[in-house]
Amino acid sequence: MSIPTKTELNLHKLNRYLSLQILAAIVMGTLCGVCFPKLSMGMQWVGTSFVTVIEPFVPPVIFLSIVSLFGSMENLRLAGRITIRALVYFILVSSTAIIFGICCGLLIKPGRIDRTFLETISPPKVEESNYHEWLNVVLQNSMLIILVLAIVIGLFINQYKYRNKVLVVIDRIKLILLKLLRYLFLLAPVITFCGIAYTVGRYGLETLVPIGKMLAGTYISMFLFVFTVLASLLAAFKVNIFVFLGTIKDELLYAMGTSSSSSVIPLLMEKLEGLGLKQPVVRLVTVTGNSLNLNGTCIYLGISVMFLAQLNNVSFTFSELCNIVLIILLTSKGASGIPGTGFLALVTTVSSIHKIPVEGLAVLLSIDRFMSEARAITNTIGHSVAALVVSKLKNSP
Repeated sequence: MSIPTKTELNLHKLNRYLSLQILAAIVMGTLCGVCFPKLSMGMQWVGTSFVTVIEPFVPPVIFLSIVSLFGSMENLRLAGRITIRALVYFILVSSTAIIFGICCGLLIKPGRIDRTFLETISPPKVEESNYHEWLNVVLQNSMLIILVLAIVIGLFINQYKYRNKVLVVIDRIKLILLKLLRYLFLLAPVITFCGIAYTVGRYGLETLVPIGKMLAGTYISMFLFVFTVLASLLAAFKVNIFVFLGTIKDELLYAMGTSSSSSVIPLLMEKLEGLGLKQPVVRLVTVTGNSLNLNGTCIYLGISVMFLAQLNNVSFTFSELCNIVLIILLTSKGASGIPGTGFLALVTTVSSIHKIPVEGLAVLLSIDRFMSEARAITNTIGHSVAALVVSKLKNSP
C-alpha cells in the first residue's frame, strides 16, 4: 500500500467538501442568473477560459500514458486482445444507450409541448458536417490520431535498448502534468457557478419551464441507464454500483463542473489504476472510449431526435428507427466528450436523417449547458465501467 504524498493530502483536504461546493455553486449561479442577468451574461468567458486552459493538458497526458504502456509492454499481443474486447463492448453498450434514449423519448414524449415560445428563440447556425463518412470521423477526432501516434512511438521505444531510461523520464513528466491538473480542478466550483449563471442569465428560467419535460426526460433516461444497464454490468462482476460511484465521486464532480468528460480522463485513469484495475486495460479503454464509448452522448442524441420529431409531428417507421440508431452510432464518434461537441453531433445527426426540420435545434441549444453536464457525468461513468468490465473479463491477461 502506497503512502500518500504531502501534495495528495493537501488535495484531499481541499476536496473534502467538493460535493457541497458544487451544489452551492449551482444554487448561487441560478440565483445570480435570475437576479443579475446582465452581469451573469458576462461570465461566459470564465468557463470558456478554464476549458481552454485544461484542454492542452489532456492530449499530452494521454499521449504519454499510451507511449509508456506500449513502451513497457512485454507481450504486445495483450494490447490486441484488449482492443478487440473493448471495441466489441463499445459497439454493444453504445447501441444499447442509443436504443435506451430513443425508447425513453417514445415513452416520455418530451416533444409534446407548447410551440408558441419557439419564436422567442433565435435559431442557431447549423454548420455542414461530413461526420457521416468514416474517414472524416477519424480525421476530425484528434484523440484517435494521438492514440495511433502514441502506439507507433511506444512500439519504437519498446525495441530501444535504453527504453527503461526513456520510460522513467516519460512517467516523471506525466506525474508533473497530473499534479498541475489536480490543482487546476480545484476551481471547478467557480466554473460551475459562472456556467450556470451565464445560462440562466442568457436564456432565463422562463425559457426552461416549457422545455422542462425534455430536461427532466434526459436526466431520468441517463439515471435509469446508469442504474439498470451499467449497474447490471457491474453486478455481473460482483461490484456494487453505489460503492463504485463513490470511489470516482471527485472525478464525476469535476466532469459536472466543467461539463466535460474529456478533461477528467487523465485523473480518471490514475484513479482506476489506483483501484487495482489492469493498467493496460485502463489506459486503452478510457482513451479509445473517449471517442467510441460516449454513453451519455448516445442517450442524449437518441432522446433529442425523438424530441425534435415530436415537436414537428414527424413519425418514423421501425426501419427508419433502426437507421437512426446506425446514424447516431456513427455521429456520436465525433463528439469526444468536449463541451459543445454533443450539440454539434446532434446537428450532424439531424442533417443526416433528412426528415426533421432544424428549427427545433434552437430549443435544445438554449438548454445545452444543462444537457452537457448530464452527458459529461454519464460519459465518465461509462468510461469507468468499461475499464472495469474489460479488465475483469474471463481470461483477461
